[in-house]
Amino acid sequence: MHLRGVHLGWFMLRFSQRSNKSAGQARWRRRAAVLLGASSIVFGAAAAARAQDDSAFHEIETKYIFGSFTIGSSTGIEGEKSFESENLISLGKRGGRYGALQSVLEFEYTPNQTSQIEFGPIISAYDIRGVPGLDDRTSAGIGGFEAEFRSVLLDRGTLPLAVTLAIEPEFHNIDETSGAQVTNYGLETKLEADAELIKNRLYLGFNLLYEPETTGNEFGGWDDESTIGGSVALAWQVIPNVAIGADLWYLRHYDGLTFRTFTGDAVYLGPTLYWKIDRKMLLSAAWETQIAGHEVGVPGPFDLTDFSQTRARLLFEYEF
Repeated sequence: MHLRGVHLGWFMLRFSQRSNKSAGQARWRRRAAVLLGASSIVFGAAAAARAQDDSAFHEIETKYIFGSFTIGSSTGIEGEKSFESENLISLGKRGGRYGALQSVLEFEYTPNQTSQIEFGPIISAYDIRGVPGLDDRTSAGIGGFEAEFRSVLLDRGTLPLAVTLAIEPEFHNIDETSGAQVTNYGLETKLEADAELIKNRLYLGFNLLYEPETTGNEFGGWDDESTIGGSVALAWQVIPNVAIGADLWYLRHYDGLTFRTFTGDAVYLGPTLYWKIDRKMLLSAAWETQIAGHEVGVPGPFDLTDFSQTRARLLFEYEF
């Protein structure tokens, strides 16, 4: 199941880069919007036709219900094990043609009700042509390794709110943006929270992010940078085990680990889809585009150096 996700992610990347930058990105945005919009209409129509009452909807794990850019607080059932294929596609820079795919193949284990562990390799692929500041390349390879440790800080009980702390150490031997060979270490830290607004139907999610990282340079030193941000997302369970929604992210990038120099920011917005296929399989997807932002010292809208124009995430999970 997880290899299928990698192949699909690579196909999406290559398909989106067949023609020039503007046409390719426009087609990608149209297809993604049509696909997710059509899904919303179909599922909404199915919900109306079946006239489900509230008794048909049961409690649902919230971890991936918001499309997996924003993560919910759930950690799963004690003893649960699963494989995941998490595919992040980034498209669009300021000029030229740009596409990058990061696929993480993870083993996930829940030792108890309040903690969760994940780890696995990163597979990276790039299609870059004529982008200012980046070398042209078409390449793929093992891009590094990451792990994640999640711990529940506030469980949902009398209050509808739940909060989980996630810490994700990462090693990259291929740069996530350029595809060049590097030595890079990162430590993504998130507060992942959600609230149940309507029992078993409507959920609100919000995340806070701090991601410091350091990269070895050609002079034997280290270049530090950091990203901070926050998100808010909504997910509506339209029929049992299927949810649609929207995700909004605000991100700021700095040189230095402690916000020394601000370089730019970005606002992303887009639709989400969650489908619990059966008892052991689920799919989570999100597509969002940069709707606002600015790069310091560069005229015009958006920050297309620190961030991509468009990003999409497709995740498969199989429990065993």
